[in-house]
Amino acid sequence: MSLQLKSVTKVYSNPNLGGKIEALKDVTFEVDTGEFVSIIGPSGCGKTTLLRIICGLERPTAGTLLINGREVINPSSQVGMVFQEYALFPWRTVLRNVEFGLEIKGIKRKQRRRLALEYIKRFGLGGFEDKFPKELSGGMKQRVAIARTLIYEPSILLMDEPFGSLDSQTRNSLQEFLLNIWQQTKKTILFVTHNIDEAVFLSQRIIGLSKRPGEVKLIISISLPYPRDRTSMEFNMYRKEVLQFLALERKQLESN
Repeated sequence: MSLQLKSVTKVYSNPNLGGKIEALKDVTFEVDTGEFVSIIGPSGCGKTTLLRIICGLERPTAGTLLINGREVINPSSQVGMVFQEYALFPWRTVLRNVEFGLEIKGIKRKQRRRLALEYIKRFGLGGFEDKFPKELSGGMKQRVAIARTLIYEPSILLMDEPFGSLDSQTRNSLQEFLLNIWQQTKKTILFVTHNIDEAVFLSQRIIGLSKRPGEVKLIISISLPYPRDRTSMEFNMYRKEVLQFLALERKQLESN
């Protein structure tokens, strides 16, 4: 078992209102080694909070999070995180961004540079080694961000709306690129998205969180083979099921 959450709850204090905000409630699910799972849900349901707990940046108020049977208490090199806003260092070139994790681990310059150049080539960034982030397109920035995360070999890759700011054509291209990388590396991926087509196209399973406090209200296994046809009847059946779930959650949110 790669990742296991047992009744994970997160409550924030709200001194301005003199009370508390419950972000997550009794979240329980498992993710197998090498599985690709997407998390969807209404805005504000705690998806990003959940990723922050999994990577050790926050502690749950209650419940347990296990990676390979060990409880997560602090940030771990077993878990890598890719954000929507790329989070690249603007003063570092592509090469120096990609090799950053290895530099922190104390890998010698010659070795980390060789590995970084290999990843740059593999990720279709050859020729841009000395470019700065401001000189790259959005899609290229995200490739750099993914390469920088994968180069230090985390077991689990967390992705928080990584393609959310991209145009549809670039987004589709990077979805296919990510699938290719996943199939090559066999990484465990937990992928947060608001895009239903994206979730169905990429995932082996989709986990739906309810309106805040986020609870697991939907788990769908996607049995379609890869590569997937976004226009097929079977694809749209899964898409419809997720749409119906989100519509119900939105209706309940509006009625409160």
